[in-house]
Amino acid sequence: MKVALFPGTFDPLTLGHLDLIKRGSALFDQLAVAVMTNENKNPLFTVDERVAQVKEAVSGLSNVSVITAEGLTVNLMNQIGADYLMRGLRNTADFRYERDISAMNNFLDDQCETIFFLAKPEYQHLSSSLLKEVTSAGGDISAYLPANINNALKKRLEERQLMQVKKDNEKTR
Repeated sequence: MKVALFPGTFDPLTLGHLDLIKRGSALFDQLAVAVMTNENKNPLFTVDERVAQVKEAVSGLSNVSVITAEGLTVNLMNQIGADYLMRGLRNTADFRYERDISAMNNFLDDQCETIFFLAKPEYQHLSSSLLKEVTSAGGDISAYLPANINNALKKRLEERQLMQVKKDNEKTR
C-alpha cells in the first residue's frame, strides 16, 4: 500500500492545493493532508478551522484523510506509516526551497522519499499569502478558492474589518 503525506499550512487551501491533492489521490492508495502550524506565518484561520475547511473541500476523495500535527514532518510520516512526502512546485524558487527541505528530511530519515508535483500553469502564480493580500485589498479571488473556503475567507475578513472599525472608533472617543 502506497501512503503519502501532503503537509502545509493551507491558510487558505487554494484550488492549486486541491488540484495537487486530487492528483496525489489518484497515484497513492492513501493520502494524508496534514494541516501544519508554521510559527513564521500569521494564519488567518485556526488549525481547527483549516482542518474543517480542508475536510469539506476533499470530502469526495475517499482515500484522502485530513490530520493535524506539529514537529518534524519525517516523524509524522513514521507515525502514520507514510512512504512518500508529496510537495508541489510552482516555480524555480519553490524548487530550490523544496530541494533543500527534501535533502534535510532525507538526512533525518533516509527512508523519506519526496515526490514533486509541478503546479498546473493556471495555478503557478498562486500562493495563500498573495490571495489573502489581494482579498484584503478588496479583490475578488473566488476563482482560485473552493467555494466553502472563499465564503469563510470573506466572512473572516469582514469580521477583522469590523473589529478594526471598532478599535478606530474607540481611539477617537
